[in-house]
Amino acid sequence: MGTPEITGLENKQILVFTKTSGFRHESIPDGKIALQRLAEKNHFAVDTTENADIFTRENLAKYDAIVFLNTSGNVLNDEQQKAFVEYIGQGGGYVGIHAASDTEWDWPWYGKLVGAYFDDHPELQEATIRVTNQEHPSTVHLPELWTRFDEWYNFKSNPRNQVNVLAEVDESTYEGGTMNGDHPIAWYHEYEGGRAWYTALGHTKESYQEPKFLEHILGGIIYATGLNP
Repeated sequence: MGTPEITGLENKQILVFTKTSGFRHESIPDGKIALQRLAEKNHFAVDTTENADIFTRENLAKYDAIVFLNTSGNVLNDEQQKAFVEYIGQGGGYVGIHAASDTEWDWPWYGKLVGAYFDDHPELQEATIRVTNQEHPSTVHLPELWTRFDEWYNFKSNPRNQVNVLAEVDESTYEGGTMNGDHPIAWYHEYEGGRAWYTALGHTKESYQEPKFLEHILGGIIYATGLNP
């Protein structure tokens, strides 16, 4: 698998969190392997866990960014939530991948962090993404029009006015979009002292062998850690 290499992440520490209490994606093991390979090639460290007990003030302080990789449902208790809020407030970074927006439905703070909650999706199919910001580290490598196969999330609300949209899916290129032609699919924003980046892509196992998608995630990690190459 050809994985990208971008300097600047040397010695960064990333936590990849994959706990689920709702739908569990079969691609989670593939995602963990892909992130470990990105770490090896780009000289940063990755810890992976399904154990929410790691969400304490002391443990989270070790990490430059926390990746929610296809998490789902309620995955943190009250004390763990408090530790995560403090982590973000002290300048921490968050990366949400795909079902990260199908997580912590009853926690409004998290909903604002991720940007929007998942609503539903049509059948898997090919669609075209319009990359509207080609200057961000997670999109600088992408073409203006990017066609790929994935599961295209509809969201409960449009996050456009709360976040910086990087890319949107063209609802005219597939069946089942419900966001009236304005359909953000990847975005970033500063949030309560920290940084958050989210992509709705990443349902399939095959996604985690796509160089463009992997570089998309890597650029999200770069942003979340506070690097600005």
